[in-house]
Amino acid sequence: MDYNYDTQKLYLEMMLMDSTTFIRCQSIFDHTLFDKKLKKSAEFIHEYVKNYNTIPTTTIINASTNSNFQPIPDLTNEHFNWLLDEFEKFTRHKSMEKAIEESVEFLEKYDYASMETTIKKASEISLQKDLGTNYFKNPKERLEKIKSTNGQLSTGWKDLDILLYGGFNRGELELFLAQSGGGKSLFLANLAVNYTQMLKKNVVYITLELKEELVSMRIDSMLTNTNAKDVFKSIDNIHNSVKNLKSSSGKLQVKYLPSGTNTNTIKAYLKEYEIKTNSKVDVLLVDYMDLMAPNSKKIDASKLDIFDKYISEELRNLAIEKNILLISCSQLNRGAITETEFDHSHIAGGMGKIRTADNVLAIYINKSLRERGIYQLQFMKTRNSSGVGQSINLDFNTNTLRISDSTQPTTSLLNDIKSRSTTTTSIQTNNKVRELLNNINITD
Repeated sequence: MDYNYDTQKLYLEMMLMDSTTFIRCQSIFDHTLFDKKLKKSAEFIHEYVKNYNTIPTTTIINASTNSNFQPIPDLTNEHFNWLLDEFEKFTRHKSMEKAIEESVEFLEKYDYASMETTIKKASEISLQKDLGTNYFKNPKERLEKIKSTNGQLSTGWKDLDILLYGGFNRGELELFLAQSGGGKSLFLANLAVNYTQMLKKNVVYITLELKEELVSMRIDSMLTNTNAKDVFKSIDNIHNSVKNLKSSSGKLQVKYLPSGTNTNTIKAYLKEYEIKTNSKVDVLLVDYMDLMAPNSKKIDASKLDIFDKYISEELRNLAIEKNILLISCSQLNRGAITETEFDHSHIAGGMGKIRTADNVLAIYINKSLRERGIYQLQFMKTRNSSGVGQSINLDFNTNTLRISDSTQPTTSLLNDIKSRSTTTTSIQTNNKVRELLNNINITD
């Protein structure tokens, strides 16, 4: 459509005839987008409504802005519905033109993040026409819609799925926390195996720390049930086993990107991957978030809360945009070293990542648990279930590096420690009593 002077003037004249229509357009109304002959009038209408809470008459606006607006008779609801549709298209079109013009400056400065944000913001302009969900109308249909469209994926661990009411969801950011060397990369590699082998999903594993070959070698051990220290002794067997598993598994791509990578770089890689492999990504694993940078270089890295907030929000937006499940991990701070149960004060850096993530799980391991082949997951945050404050135990095979459902009774670590502590104290006390009695000579 040709958005010329007469067309834009018609939009304003129709709005002057119905204050309700103007109010509905107000959220996207921008006087700078109008023809230069109409900008003054458009700005006057906007300011008048803001100051007096009513639309100006044609007489008022003509006198105030030296305009020539005319009343339009016999307008019906259908006419105003047309106006809403056309004004939305006009605003989006003109905003996109303006964004492209502004992007030239960003392009000259190599500021691609700002350029993308400006254009994306313009393309997403729309009127709020959706009234939302009528809660009482059809509960069954509402629940069936959630069930069929939320894209829930099992984690591959039964006890974890139970606390998550079925698993993680597409469009979410899931976060695993651990101390340095506490199993972050190990959990992500196990999840890669779970989603690729058990659910036949296409998985991309982005590693910002470990080499692609090392991550792949760990997965070799997990997939083929080979002792990690014997991988090089069994190269031919591993080769044949992995080849045989290919036909019954989803795709798995491991990609190294340098520390400081941002979400835009990951997005560009995913686009390239999907074009070259003709495959849609289902699950993205990022190892790990603390090594990333926000899209904008203007954000001060010393302000960790803001820094982490931007990174986590950009990752979650990527998950929503691509409709994928995105899982990453982050560090626990030094204060968590001596703790057995974690809370938000034990998160390294800012709180932005916790506020943004949909589910946050802390990984706990100590010498005693390691000897027994156990990892514990503690729920620190969940938006989709009531799991906060609960924990599960998972079995860990130190030879194959495989994490699996626990075969041991599930009890909280705290209770386990208390139980063992009480038992030990009781045995020591009884032994001392017996020793004392044996040393006493009883006489008449």
